[in-house]
Amino acid sequence: MQRWRGLEATPADLGRTVVTIGMYDGVHRGHQQLIGAAVARARAMRRPCLLLTFDPHPAEVVRPGSHPAILTSLDRKAELVAGLGVDAMCVLPFTADFMRLPPETFTHTVLVEHLHAAQVVVGENFTYGHRAAGTVGSLTAEGRRFGFAVEGVPLAEDSSDSGDVTISSTYIRACVAAGDMVAAARALGRPHRVDGVVVRGDRRGRDLGYPTANVESPPYTAIPADGVYAGHLVTRDPRTGASRERLPAAVSVGTNPTFEGSRRTVEAFVLDYEGDLYGEHVGVEFASRLRPMEAFADIDALVAAMAKDVSDTRRILGM
Repeated sequence: MQRWRGLEATPADLGRTVVTIGMYDGVHRGHQQLIGAAVARARAMRRPCLLLTFDPHPAEVVRPGSHPAILTSLDRKAELVAGLGVDAMCVLPFTADFMRLPPETFTHTVLVEHLHAAQVVVGENFTYGHRAAGTVGSLTAEGRRFGFAVEGVPLAEDSSDSGDVTISSTYIRACVAAGDMVAAARALGRPHRVDGVVVRGDRRGRDLGYPTANVESPPYTAIPADGVYAGHLVTRDPRTGASRERLPAAVSVGTNPTFEGSRRTVEAFVLDYEGDLYGEHVGVEFASRLRPMEAFADIDALVAAMAKDVSDTRRILGM
């Protein structure tokens, strides 16, 4: 998949495209449905499918200080959308100047002049331009003027015991923040994952017989609620960000209250693993929450709890 940042970097030989637009944070089941529609249209028209996304999140520019927790890094997003058949991804810097573009200027400058849209596929609630004044209706009208078609795709829903819920990044962030990794995975179509680099921690786990990979993630990453989880550690290619090896792990999120810690960390104890992970680019996948984080009376009680966490992880992962 081709990938570039900024309209000025658009390949000169791109040709007419089928464009889908959005943050696509999480690349969840609703996003997958929308991207699938765009890919299908592109294949039928024998044109490349191009995904247009933004960085940073528009909320941070529109309302400074309101940056939402991010479900997928740009590298992870690129990996996921490439797997869905997207041919190219353009990352557009979302700036204060860009935010002020009138809808018709966005359409002509971005979609027509630079991305050469033959068709645009968006969610039925899509808005664009200054103060989100542009809608699917106005985009359709502009498409008739500039020579491209527009399709608005209905939002996907997730059925559960509490009723139907529209699948959205906001809903998934709430699931992650509550530690409900089963609901998050159902909406995502895969386990939620936190990407980062393994750094040196306090090394207490090694002293207790449970050496952990201390994963330092980028700012604004959507970290699950404090607790212990069954999951996996995924090694990644440091150059491309592509996933490589997937290893079972018991994962701790929190401040290590037994030792009166104050810094919140994500630490993965990789089962039956003897290698050195320091400096590795990894992803931590969360399958299920085992228990909340708690302070233990002594080291023996902590070690006993860790042994049970590992046993529970094996059971949940079917090992």
